Amino acid sequence: MLLLSGIGPKDELEEKKISVVLHNKFVGKGMADNPMNTIFVPFKRPVQQSLIQTVGITKMGVYIEASSGFGQSKDSIQCHHGMMSAEIGQLSTIPPKKRTPEAIQAYIKRKKDIPHEAFKGGFILEKIANPISTGQLRLISTNVEDNPSVTFNYFKHPRDLQRCVDGIRMATKMVQSEHFRNFTQCDKQTTDKILNMSVSANVNLVPKHTNDTKSLEQFCKDTVITIWHYHGGCHVGKVVNRDYKVLGVNRLRIVDGSVFDESPGTNPQATVMMMGRYMGLKILRDRLGKAAGV
Repeated sequence: MLLLSGIGPKDELEEKKISVVLHNKFVGKGMADNPMNTIFVPFKRPVQQSLIQTVGITKMGVYIEASSGFGQSKDSIQCHHGMMSAEIGQLSTIPPKKRTPEAIQAYIKRKKDIPHEAFKGGFILEKIANPISTGQLRLISTNVEDNPSVTFNYFKHPRDLQRCVDGIRMATKMVQSEHFRNFTQCDKQTTDKILNMSVSANVNLVPKHTNDTKSLEQFCKDTVITIWHYHGGCHVGKVVNRDYKVLGVNRLRIVDGSVFDESPGTNPQATVMMMGRYMGLKILRDRLGKAAGV
C-alpha cells in the first residue's frame, strides 16, 4: 500500500510510473518468513486429527511441532494436505515467475499418485525461529488487486540451513524413539524411506532431487514450506518510528506484522491483535484524554 501510494524506493516507483511522494529505500526490504520443513510419519492405524497442540522450543533456534489426521481416507489424501498444501499458500517457496496456474495444476495431478499409506499418520514439523535470511517485496503492477512479488530467500544464510538440518535430525530421532516405534516401528532404514517419501510427496512446487536423505541440506531446500508468519518490510527506525508513524509523513501509521524484526513465538496472530488494540487505545487516549473513556 505504501508503494502504491508513492512511498518507497524512488527508482522502483518511477519504474512503475508512480508519482514519488517520499523516497524511502527501506520500504519492502528486509522481509522474512520462518521456513518450515516436515517429515511424514505413517502410523499403523488412522490417528485423530490435530493441529499443533504442543510445541517443543529448542536451544538451537528451532521449534518442533506436529499435526496429524489428514490421511484418514483416500479422498482426504487427494483433496488436501491441510496446512501443507501448495494450493493454499506454498507458492511462496518458488521464484515469482514460476508461480503459475499450470504449476498448481501439475502439482495437484502428481499428488493423486501419493501412496495412501504415506499419510496414515501425520507430520512432524520443524520451524526456524528468527531467520537470518531476508528478501523483499516489489510491485508487479499498479493495480491494487494484483499480488506483489515477494521473495524470502529461504536458507540463503548458511546458519538458517544448518538449523534446518539440526531440526530434521531431531525430528528423525523422535521418530526412532521408543514412543513412536510403538505406533510406527520405524528403524533406521524405515526412517530413510520416510524422508525420501516426504520429498516425493510434493508438499511444495520446488523441483526435487532423488535420494535427498544423502544430503539433509538438499532435503531442507527441496521440502521447505511456509507457515505464513511473514514479517518485515516496514521496520521500526527505517520506515516507521517507535509509535509506528510513517517517517516523513503526517497522520499515517502502520500497525501490523510488517514492522516486526522477528515473528514472535510460534504464532504471531495474538501479538498482532494485541498490538492493534493497544495502538487503537493509545490513539484515542492521546487525542481525547479522559474523555476517551478507555
